[in-house]
Amino acid sequence: MIDHPKMIQFDNQMKAMLDAVDNYIEDKYGDLYPLHPVRPKRNETANPQADGLFGVRADFTPGYGSDLGRGYILKVEMKTLAHIPEDVRQTIFSDAVEKFRELLPVYFPDRKLEIKQDKEFFKIVGDFSLGIV
Repeated sequence: MIDHPKMIQFDNQMKAMLDAVDNYIEDKYGDLYPLHPVRPKRNETANPQADGLFGVRADFTPGYGSDLGRGYILKVEMKTLAHIPEDVRQTIFSDAVEKFRELLPVYFPDRKLEIKQDKEFFKIVGDFSLGIV
């Protein structure tokens, strides 16, 4: 399967935004807990998702059973064996969501996208069309 250039561009913009949020929370919280023993230190790989304390992802969902429909579910994973209190976990995630809200119009200026809560998840929803392909 060959991806359309507009889809490749969208994916690249999404990855750049995810990396920016990852770097933001690494700067702010990256030294709070020890890394998982097999996890590379920050900046030891070419992919911020693969090193450091955090792994930031956005997984597409078609939205079946959702009030908001399709979108990208935001995930922030902490790569440590240490116990993380729920309030700390929530603070970090809330900070990441606010950073996503700030960066969404920067990385996707020509799209009507927003972040909304969908049950227990936060999700990027809106215009994912590729126009005329």
